[in-house]
Amino acid sequence: MFRGLSALSLDGKGRMVMPTRYRQKLMELSGGQLVATMEREPCVLIYPLPAWEQFERELVGRPNMDEYTRKMQRQLMAHASDIEMDANGRVLLPPILREYAKLDKSVMLIGQGRRLEIWDEKAWAAERESWLQQDPSKMPEELRSLSL
Repeated sequence: MFRGLSALSLDGKGRMVMPTRYRQKLMELSGGQLVATMEREPCVLIYPLPAWEQFERELVGRPNMDEYTRKMQRQLMAHASDIEMDANGRVLLPPILREYAKLDKSVMLIGQGRRLEIWDEKAWAAERESWLQQDPSKMPEELRSLSL
């Protein structure tokens, strides 16, 4: 499981160095073979290849007669790009995904269980602030039962 928050930099070619704490896990899970794709929110999703393949099977197995499902399948599959972590722990993010998420130099890598999210640093700060400003009474019941 991936968790935590890391402030990272993209180099001029669009590469970032995976934090050390994730490298061994990514090698164990996928030999450094990853898949990057878009999210509805302005970020890039990174999956170890086996986790992506499981998600992909679930996604394409859904009936696509529903317009929302069909569009989600289309966008996530069309933007899915195989990427590889090199020996130095670097990954090259595809230009189309960097452009979509408006990733420049300063990014945030967010652990989200079986996947990672990459956000522009300022967009992440705004997203976090927006979440903190939400009315807690509108939280779904299943989340209210969780306690920290």
